Amino acid sequence: MRLAMEDDVPPNPGGVRLLGSAAVVPQANGCAHAIEQLRGARLHDDDDAIVLAWLAMQWHALEAMEAPAVPIPDNPNVTARFYAPDAEREGETIDLPPDEAAHLTRVLRLKVGAPVRVFNGRGGEFDSVVDSITRSRVQVRIDAAREAAAEPRVSVTLAQAVLKGDKMDDVVRDAVMMGVAAIQPIVTTRTEVTLASLQRGRRRERWERVAVASAKQCGRATVPAIGEPRTFGDVITALEHITLPGPGIMLVEPSAADGTLTLDELANAPPREATVLVGPEGGWTPDEVEQGSAACRIVTLGRRTLRADAVPIVALTALFAIWKEF
Repeated sequence: MRLAMEDDVPPNPGGVRLLGSAAVVPQANGCAHAIEQLRGARLHDDDDAIVLAWLAMQWHALEAMEAPAVPIPDNPNVTARFYAPDAEREGETIDLPPDEAAHLTRVLRLKVGAPVRVFNGRGGEFDSVVDSITRSRVQVRIDAAREAAAEPRVSVTLAQAVLKGDKMDDVVRDAVMMGVAAIQPIVTTRTEVTLASLQRGRRRERWERVAVASAKQCGRATVPAIGEPRTFGDVITALEHITLPGPGIMLVEPSAADGTLTLDELANAPPREATVLVGPEGGWTPDEVEQGSAACRIVTLGRRTLRADAVPIVALTALFAIWKEF
């Protein structure tokens, strides 16, 4: 494949040089003129015609890049929302946490006087105004309390076996969005991490940041507590001694145990609180199912085996539906 060689082509006032199968275009604003000149060049085969068409597309793309950007108008109905754990009373002026301050100044580029909303993670939400901005801090003035989004009537603690990689981040994000009251990470026989590695990696702090970001996005004023990771045995003991809310609902694979309950059998009397246990990628061991049955109702989500990271969102959706939270 070749385009006409440089010495085959007459002088080119548009500034386009054809060198073999390559073209050099000094500026995109000569797009139309350059294409017309190329059409007058001697094309030796169909491949050269394809190259010409490709070049034309590239130049049109360059012209589009040079076109003035169309400004996107601000949405006056959307008020930026920030996590402010110190927000308590109307009339106070408080500092935003560093991450939130950076989001306000560097991402949203808000100025002094901008209206914002803040929530304290404990159910309080307030209309506020940006009061001052310096290099090291952002202060907001709390104007008035506002009604926060309602929390579910059934307070659910999700006891989730720690999953591989970043999948646990996704579980925390989605569980907060669904409305859980707390998340208890657990280490089981088939979990691929240890309690010591979780502590060294400061995973709990990471999950707390994920929980704040999810509450901020979904409109909750409550940030669920993230418990210190515990072993499966410790969680069962806590359920037996009612230091974790009961009843316990242990989700298992369809063939994991005899006498499992279905979700329909949990619909009659919604509890005030519950702990939902979800296993790791490899599932529960038979010993864990037997141990869990002493403190939990053993429940299956149906005949299909779901991915471990899909189970929490499916289970919470189904439970909140049958408990008429939706």
